Amino acid sequence: MINRVILLVIDGFGVGALPDAAEYGDAEADTLVHLADAVGGLSLPNLEALGLGHVARIKGVRTMAQPDGCFGRLGFASQGKDSVVGYWETSGVIVRDGGAKYASGVPADVVAVIEQMLGRKLIGNRMASMTVMLQEYGAEHVSSGAPILWTDGGNTCYLAAHESAMPPADFQQRCREARKAVKGAGAPIRIVAQPVTGEAGSFRPHAGRKDFVSEPPGLTMLDVLNRSSHITMGIGKVYDLFSGRGLTRAFPAASAIAAFDETVGMMNKVPRGLLYVSLDLLPEDTTQAATALQEFDRRLPDLFDKLRIGDLVMITGDHGRDVSRPGKTPTREYVPVLVTGPKLAQGVDLGTRVTAADLGQTIVDALRAERLPLGDSFFEALRPG
Repeated sequence: MINRVILLVIDGFGVGALPDAAEYGDAEADTLVHLADAVGGLSLPNLEALGLGHVARIKGVRTMAQPDGCFGRLGFASQGKDSVVGYWETSGVIVRDGGAKYASGVPADVVAVIEQMLGRKLIGNRMASMTVMLQEYGAEHVSSGAPILWTDGGNTCYLAAHESAMPPADFQQRCREARKAVKGAGAPIRIVAQPVTGEAGSFRPHAGRKDFVSEPPGLTMLDVLNRSSHITMGIGKVYDLFSGRGLTRAFPAASAIAAFDETVGMMNKVPRGLLYVSLDLLPEDTTQAATALQEFDRRLPDLFDKLRIGDLVMITGDHGRDVSRPGKTPTREYVPVLVTGPKLAQGVDLGTRVTAADLGQTIVDALRAERLPLGDSFFEALRPG
């Protein structure tokens, strides 16, 4: 009997292009493989032991003859390739219409509404990564006070403002109001408010990032678990991505390691339900991304040592982010799913799942909640033979 599920979602944890990746300009994307190649191999002994080497051929990661966990790949049936559609589908909601795509920048009518709500003109407005936009527009932002706007090619508007130009709390509130003001057909699903600090040319993200997101358009695993009186904890940006719906409590985190530490700290305090953890682990810099992933792997035993019978741990991703590509924006990829827990099956190949909604269905199945409308549970495969 499963009493508690710990779901760790690593942002950008891709393992190869989806069949329709070419339609998104991502035909050759392969995040973990290209990251490992760029740094001469990755040392991930704990993920390796769970079966990561069976999911993809990653330099430095062995294919274990007898993995300690179960392993497979999740595909995405939703349109889009960002965290919103990734988390929603993993939780049981497939986005059939991803809305407008901003490959050429945010449309003028949407920009006008955001400018009105912020009381400032915006600069930038093109598809790029945060690092690029902060480097290119930092000096202009400091001199003019105009927030920096960019997109990842989907329908998310990213906004950055230095804490001296607009206090973070005020900036976040104005972005919240902007998200409400642009509701409607073709409007962005998400507006991200990213305060920054430091000097022009060396801006750094402030810990106070907030994602303002429309509610999922269907029933999620958080909804059904909440109805079943399960405890549901959102750690990291999970609360934002679901607009808080279905969550018992939220625990924002300044970094992926802080989110992981928060999770480990909860293991003796939250004996049942779901710990839903967002780990924004992979920065745009290749060396830093490899270091962060290896540090996460090194820390996994801190979590595993606190597991008890009735626990189920799942490690997966929300999309890819192939840092070998020029834009360093999200990529349309499969993500691994690695599963472990005391007295659970080991070495089971879960295969390639057509939709990540299978994961959400598996979680509600494991916790004996009502069935979701979408997805096929693989919980039976996790039972010891």
